Amino acid sequence: MATTRRVPELTLAGAQTAVEAALARAKELGVEVVVAATDRAGRLLAFARMDGAFVLSIEVAVKKAKTVCLAAGAATAGLWEVFGNDPELLHGLAPKLDDVVPVGGGVPITVDGELAGAVGVSGATAAQDADIAAAGAAAVSD
Repeated sequence: MATTRRVPELTLAGAQTAVEAALARAKELGVEVVVAATDRAGRLLAFARMDGAFVLSIEVAVKKAKTVCLAAGAATAGLWEVFGNDPELLHGLAPKLDDVVPVGGGVPITVDGELAGAVGVSGATAAQDADIAAAGAAAVSD
């Protein structure tokens, strides 16, 4: 029986690639956003704030990426359905989950089916944030 396992870990180079791909998608959409890329534990590796992006979006983008990692690789858009459809869960967990943002814009980066990191985007609509984050994640996911 194995007592350890190897898991993929996003590198700085990979995080920067993800951020650049997300920024390119944001430019295509004509929106100004903040992009954060984290390792599998939700620790920030790379970050960019486009000129004109909301300052509030800085913290939200980082928290969206962290949320993916805290939720075992679940995209943040799907989490709202879980929380939104269960008010008791939402109200019971909310005080304990300062770093959780269960709205679109957090997407996992996977390698060989394992969580390697995440991309968080904030500053546009939730759907646009999710689209932009997905473009970033796709640049480095398998």
